[in-house]
Amino acid sequence: MARSRDFVIKYMAVIVLVIALMALFVPRTAMWIELSWINYLLMMVMFGMGLTLKPESFILVFKRPKDILCGVFAQYTIMPLLALCLSRLFGLDAALTAGVILVGTCPGGTASNVITYFAKGDIALSVTMTSVNTLLSPILTPLITYLLLKTTVDVNVTSMLIAIVNVILIPIVFGFIINRFFAHITQKMVDLLPVVSVVAICMIVATVVAHNAEKIYSCGLLVLSVVVLHNLLGYLCGFTFGKMLKMSPQKIKAFSIEIGMQNSGLATGLAGTALPMLSMATVPGAVFSVWHNLSGAILAVIYRRWQNEEE
Repeated sequence: MARSRDFVIKYMAVIVLVIALMALFVPRTAMWIELSWINYLLMMVMFGMGLTLKPESFILVFKRPKDILCGVFAQYTIMPLLALCLSRLFGLDAALTAGVILVGTCPGGTASNVITYFAKGDIALSVTMTSVNTLLSPILTPLITYLLLKTTVDVNVTSMLIAIVNVILIPIVFGFIINRFFAHITQKMVDLLPVVSVVAICMIVATVVAHNAEKIYSCGLLVLSVVVLHNLLGYLCGFTFGKMLKMSPQKIKAFSIEIGMQNSGLATGLAGTALPMLSMATVPGAVFSVWHNLSGAILAVIYRRWQNEEE
């Protein structure tokens, strides 16, 4: 099982890319996966994340509160504002703008922890930032999305909040409780969790791409341009912010990756839940899911060449 885990983690970007291309050019290969499954697949990923959390996972909040507070601030300002600016710069319509902003207002994804590990970054900081930002998302994601879209789109804040609580908060808390009282069992599942998470992520990407293939054909280049810039500028801003705070190279790596990589699967799910009248709003999340795994893997290779201070 350990070999399977290592293989999946190492080639996650390639696996996601291949699945996405198959779903795009041969949609029938993934049409059997219903769009309604997305939230359940996300719940699996979040439950797995909860199983890896321990009370010690949050000690860093008290040991290094400055790092965590800066991480929360950066996560919920940089990516949402970049999303808004890029949407206006490229003249996106209301639906695509809503989709891009949803990607920006979601917390970082669990894939960022894997990429930080490969980049030889501060894994503890990455995991804690992901956990804290994810736990804050039921409040901050609907609120910021509403503030940025209220003049152009009718955002159902209540349904968005309920969806995030059901899809994110409850599975994480449930997983955390199980790990707290049945750690002897959950530890045996550690090698299996990355495999399950990648399978779920691939299914999410496949179903969204397959069901929106025609829409992606019609605006693929435009959306891809915005998504690539959103992601790369997120990395750059995270790197710059870390430098300004005079963080160590390990922290800067974690900070940059955490800011640039988003829980785009959640953004796709929320687009269908809170903005059902804007079907195109699911497209940016789908494209981001594919792209940020690929760019993250490349960035990890670049960051590995940047020697840590102790090395």
